[in-house]
Amino acid sequence: MSDSVSPTRPVVPRRRRRRPPETDRFTLHRIRRAVAVPLLLLLVLLGAAFIIWSTAGIPGGWLLTSLVCGLIGVALVAAYGARTAAGALRAAAAKVQTAELEAVAGVVAAVEKSVLWSADELCRGARPPLPGMQVPRSDSQSAAVEAALSELQLQAVASLIRVHDESQSVVLLEVLRRLATREHALVGKALEALSQLEKLTDDPELLSKIFEIDHLVTRMRRQVESTAVLGGQSLRSVRRPISVTTALRGAVSEVVQYPRVAVAAGSVGTELGLPGHVGPDLTHLLAELIENSCECSDPATRVTVRAQQVSAGLAIEVEDRAIPMHPKMREQMNRLLAAPDEVDVSGQVRAGQLGLLTAAKIAQRHGLSIRLQENTTGGTTALVVVPTRLLVPISPAGDAGAPGGAAQRPRMFCQPDASAAQPRPPAGEIGTRSLV
Repeated sequence: MSDSVSPTRPVVPRRRRRRPPETDRFTLHRIRRAVAVPLLLLLVLLGAAFIIWSTAGIPGGWLLTSLVCGLIGVALVAAYGARTAAGALRAAAAKVQTAELEAVAGVVAAVEKSVLWSADELCRGARPPLPGMQVPRSDSQSAAVEAALSELQLQAVASLIRVHDESQSVVLLEVLRRLATREHALVGKALEALSQLEKLTDDPELLSKIFEIDHLVTRMRRQVESTAVLGGQSLRSVRRPISVTTALRGAVSEVVQYPRVAVAAGSVGTELGLPGHVGPDLTHLLAELIENSCECSDPATRVTVRAQQVSAGLAIEVEDRAIPMHPKMREQMNRLLAAPDEVDVSGQVRAGQLGLLTAAKIAQRHGLSIRLQENTTGGTTALVVVPTRLLVPISPAGDAGAPGGAAQRPRMFCQPDASAAQPRPPAGEIGTRSLV
């Protein structure tokens, strides 16, 4: 086995026995001398007093006086040594503190340099790596400060990257909004041109082709409006309220496989309406749900859209007979529909599955609720609840027509021959339910 260190494993520094620095040895020497010299003098003094007392005939008073004077001298020497040792300790502590401050200052300078380098890298368009956390090698205060500064460096660089990403996202969202607005204007002009072209011909075959192109451009308009919704704005609005039936039929007219969709609104569809700032967006939301149901179900089956008044407001059901959705996937999608800003949608965005995300954004804007649930046939029913505060009574004469300009083009609610519709996907492709 090779002795080389793997790049994915952290390298643990080896701890070597550190020799005591010169300052420590000098301080220890001063402390030893401060303790040993008074003891040695005391022993010499006591030994001399004992010898003199035993051999010479000196009176006891003189001997005691001499002994006291010697003890005083020893005490003075001990006091001097203690002051010297204390001074050495203070000097050593000051040097250690200075060294620790210099080390901390070096770490601070390194952190500042790292943050500045990371900022420069972000300005150049590169993405700097996150610095690693420093493991303290000792329990000293300086080691704790260095560890805190290392964590601060990590958080500072991560914050720089996050702010940079958010600023880039803001710029991209603004670009999306402006492009969507321009594209929406162009699509609107294309639809107006098609309306004028219809008035210039009575040829049934040519009209059928015009209807087909009109339907294609209408779907293009919905894609542009979805881009705007994901960018944080809505491009749909009308001046007067629209009926529920108009909103439902307008949603059906915007999907590819509209001949498969059946609408059942009953008397609610003509008696209740939606404000001009809500109805067109509800049409967009339902179009996304209907498109998802059509794409995920067998082409031989039908998709049913029902509306009925309930105690909470208006309940709209989009029911299909597709292959059952896995409970975990359904729960994940319900979390997305309930709170799109709190769910990681990067995987769906990369996969191009933006329909439910668009519906969730619209529902969040107007306070609507959407929930996916399994129906009795094993398929999926998308339940949309419009609160009572967004419903208005309406008369047939007060209907503003289809949202987004469809009132001026009533043909969008007429279903041309099946030959003019888009080709159905082969049944073999309906193997698993994939959201769009």
